[in-house]
Amino acid sequence: MASDNETDAQHSTTILDISEDLVESPEHKQAGITELSFDGLLHPALRLHEDLTNGCGGQLWPAGLALASYLLDESRLLSCANKAILELGAGGGLVSLAIALGLKQCHAHSQHHITVTDQAAMMPLMKRNVTLNSLDGPNVTTELLDWAEESHLTPPDVLLAAECVYFEPAFPLLLKTMESLIGENTICYFIFKKRRRADMHFVRMAKKVFDVQGVGDGSIKESLQSQNLYFYQIRKKRP
Repeated sequence: MASDNETDAQHSTTILDISEDLVESPEHKQAGITELSFDGLLHPALRLHEDLTNGCGGQLWPAGLALASYLLDESRLLSCANKAILELGAGGGLVSLAIALGLKQCHAHSQHHITVTDQAAMMPLMKRNVTLNSLDGPNVTTELLDWAEESHLTPPDVLLAAECVYFEPAFPLLLKTMESLIGENTICYFIFKKRRRADMHFVRMAKKVFDVQGVGDGSIKESLQSQNLYFYQIRKKRP
């Protein structure tokens, strides 16, 4: 197993190209289109093509569904208007495209810009889902972002990360990428399903670098706990 300090790009293939055999898939589906209205919050519904051919990121995951639902709340969606938003490890683009569609439907004059990112293997699926929801245009773009390489992207106002904690040797790469993308005014919504004890190691790593606060109380907290989801807001530490 690769050690935590093996972060050079030459290791990116072995560290980041993860087989779905190493990740507990929520449900193995045949490739096809799934429609999600999030209890009527999206009209028409978000349409996502799911396909595991190029990796486990091609399927919907519980943390992504939870984060999209949380951010589609009217007041939270409004807070995303006119913002630069970037999603890490987006897979098929569930969270970022749900927000893009919500803003298009409810805040048509918003001057937001949403960047959907992942590794090369996921790019065709991301692009397909952008087109499937008629979101092609200046407000939504797709970008290749390999955590093992230096990011060329500008820190956004809002950084989204759902189900990015799945393979411990990649934790240093993820943390380094987040350090480059969390600016002075960036808020990061970070959520994952805990599947193994090592997953919490990333949270401990992040707390050494960032201001990390848990999200959720009342019914939200109960829903997260029932699914073993851990949800945080992460910001740059203040002096």
